[in-house]
Amino acid sequence: MASKEILKQKEAVVNEITKKLDNSKTFLLLNYQGLTVSEFAELRRSLREVNSDVKIYKNTLMNIALNQKNIKLSDYMEGPNAYLFADSIIEPIKVVSKFAKEHPALEVRVGYIDSEFADSNVIAQYATIPSMEGLLTMFAGGLMEHVRNLSIGLNLYAEKLEEGGNN
Repeated sequence: MASKEILKQKEAVVNEITKKLDNSKTFLLLNYQGLTVSEFAELRRSLREVNSDVKIYKNTLMNIALNQKNIKLSDYMEGPNAYLFADSIIEPIKVVSKFAKEHPALEVRVGYIDSEFADSNVIAQYATIPSMEGLLTMFAGGLMEHVRNLSIGLNLYAEKLEEGGNN
């Protein structure tokens, strides 16, 4: 009787994982071995601020859920792992990368970003992308340059017309 109960619980966990995978744009596999409980709690808090969640599941249950989604990460799932699920792409990667720099025990192994496999190098490149505010500032600066050049050109043209009209 207990084995049926345990199987139901495991099936519920696998279903929870597959729902999280369905609703996530970013999924990362993290090695957290060596982090203290307070450091891991700090990571969780900082990820919650960007609407992300980090969970610890048994690798066997995670593998079942990943296989249901045709995601092959079994080669990377050695030892204790934590799994990040996020509905956005850049912000959670920035948070995890910053945290990993401050806490070398945290290792970002691999993940899926927007349904594409991403190794640690690709994830590191995503971490260097400026925030949305930074990108908008750069875009506005680029637009202002064109407006400035247009106003200088119009001013020079107006001055030329005035000189031509006075002769």
